[in-house]
Amino acid sequence: MKTMNNQTQRSPSRVLAVLILWAALPTVPAHGQTQESSGPDHFAVPLSDPSRPALVEASLVNGGITVKGYDGKEVVVEARARNRESARSNSNMKRIIVSSTGLSVEEENNQVRINTDSYMRPIDLTISVPVHSSLKLSAVNDGNIVVTGVDGELEVNDVNGSVTLTNVSGSAVAHALNGRLLATFTRVNQQPMAFSSLNGEIDITFPADLKANLTLKSDRGEIFTDFDVQMQAAPVQQIVEDGRKQGGKYRVRIDKAVRGTINGGGPEYQFTNFNGGIYIRKAGASR
Repeated sequence: MKTMNNQTQRSPSRVLAVLILWAALPTVPAHGQTQESSGPDHFAVPLSDPSRPALVEASLVNGGITVKGYDGKEVVVEARARNRESARSNSNMKRIIVSSTGLSVEEENNQVRINTDSYMRPIDLTISVPVHSSLKLSAVNDGNIVVTGVDGELEVNDVNGSVTLTNVSGSAVAHALNGRLLATFTRVNQQPMAFSSLNGEIDITFPADLKANLTLKSDRGEIFTDFDVQMQAAPVQQIVEDGRKQGGKYRVRIDKAVRGTINGGGPEYQFTNFNGGIYIRKAGASR
């Protein structure tokens, strides 16, 4: 995976702001009634320098992430615990809803890190960020990642959910291992991008004036595009892996990728799928 450009430098002279919000457990009021789950944990995080883009990082073990760009100067974070239906039923007892999320937000020099207790129960994050922000998002189980209206460098990885990027600008490295990867770009930077899945479709829409070099792999799926792609008759490439010094094997394999260019070529765009199709669409083209 491509490593995002580090947009911020940590400075000892900068005061570290750590914002921690814990939701209290519901109480049991009089008359035997059990209080319902409280609202989501919510916090607005001021940036050290609102005139510069932010870098927002969020990672979940269980749950989903939704990020929206807006015309503001703060990063607004909302976390909600997802409570499953109880398998037990007892007419004489009331269920107490555990709504704590363990939400913690740390900001330093426009770099915002968001954490929750998502390893204990699914937590859904909703984050509003200034439009010009970069994101580093990851989720593992029981949730999707959705990003809308953000302009920056996006690094998104979901293991068991889908990834949807809508009306985004800039560049992206996005992976949806066992789900669909869908993205629509309104503008792109002159930077490499990569999109991959193992068991889902990859469907990406780019502006009509896109200039790119394509590297395409799809073992069990088809590849479609409405761009005029100039395919390259590149020679067969051998990939040599020599692990004998570490007690491993010497291996030679043939690269199965096909290559082409759009509008004369440009940055490298990689599309890799195993068990699904790849669709590279031109904005405004009929479907």
